[in-house]
Amino acid sequence: MAWDMAKHQLLSDSVQLPELRRYKLAATQRLLGDTIAISEQAWQEPSRLPGWTRAHVATHLARNADALVRAVDAVLMGRRGLMYDSDEDRELAIERGSERTGLELQIDLDTSDGRLNRRFNVLHSVPRDMMVELVPGSLLSCELLPLLRLNEVVLHHVDIDCGFEITQVEPRIARLLLEWNTMGQPPTPHRSARLVSDTGFIAEVGQGGSPVVIEGPDALLLGWFTGRLSDAQAIDLPSSPVYH
Repeated sequence: MAWDMAKHQLLSDSVQLPELRRYKLAATQRLLGDTIAISEQAWQEPSRLPGWTRAHVATHLARNADALVRAVDAVLMGRRGLMYDSDEDRELAIERGSERTGLELQIDLDTSDGRLNRRFNVLHSVPRDMMVELVPGSLLSCELLPLLRLNEVVLHHVDIDCGFEITQVEPRIARLLLEWNTMGQPPTPHRSARLVSDTGFIAEVGQGGSPVVIEGPDALLLGWFTGRLSDAQAIDLPSSPVYH
């Protein structure tokens, strides 16, 4: 993801690290409260992400937490903080992890996020302008790492398809994640769109032709932009570009 650094700074200035951590913790607890009820058979059933079961999504979330731990550790030691050695290693870890039992998946989700929380405990001591290179060429300020993780938890909670919908995201969190996702979106050949939220946030996405205007609550726009709306929620809206 190639972030617009000017927008990156505006977002950094508008939100505080303790607030982000509270949101991330609450979102994770909500996720764990839902996944504990998933049956052994259901873990191996399709998620909302094409080609992935619910177990794939859960494993991805756990390995994402571990990758962020690795990135934070590297920054604290003054080294380059890439999240993964390679795409191949990442994909293999997800595939092997998806073969585990439901109990193993639940424990992994819980313990991996616990490790990440302990690393986030030290972020307050890191200079605000310190950057971490998560993937080659993409820099992010360390204080926004909890927002990156919050985005992963919320969107993939929807993807696991266990009763949580994007329109249930709390308004403040929906606004932050809408800003986050549109901030990181590079120009694409998709038809341009103008997103106008009820809270006053406006974003231009895509390119080419007269933009289609989509108005509504932040959560609805977030769902449209990330392809996380259900068929019923999206029935009166243009086709989603499914950027993510």
